[in-house]
Amino acid sequence: MEYVYAALILHETDEEINEDNLTGVLEAAGVDVEESRVKALVAALEDVDVEEAIETAAAAPAGGAGGAAAAGGAEEADEEAEAEDEGDDDEAEAEAEDEGDDEDEGDGGEGLGELFG
Repeated sequence: MEYVYAALILHETDEEINEDNLTGVLEAAGVDVEESRVKALVAALEDVDVEEAIETAAAAPAGGAGGAAAAGGAEEADEEAEAEDEGDDDEAEAEAEDEGDDEDEGDGGEGLGELFG
């Protein structure tokens, strides 16, 4: 989640969301930065209008399918970044097990929060 927050900080301060800036914010916050996550997030946000995604999230009702709606146009980019980030089979298996434990499968569960949570 801290990766997404770092991207939002960069957006709010009108800084470019790139690997160097994202890494700098994360390191300043004391985060042990994983380069693959930084690259995946930058790639996922490449064609996303962050301001529009924020407005969509603010307009979405809390809970239920709102999380999926809040992902907006970022969902497709998230899936691509997630596919790139699945190089480690152990991580992919752990994620698959975690997904199986969800009580409500209709909540969407996709988006940047799931990818970097």
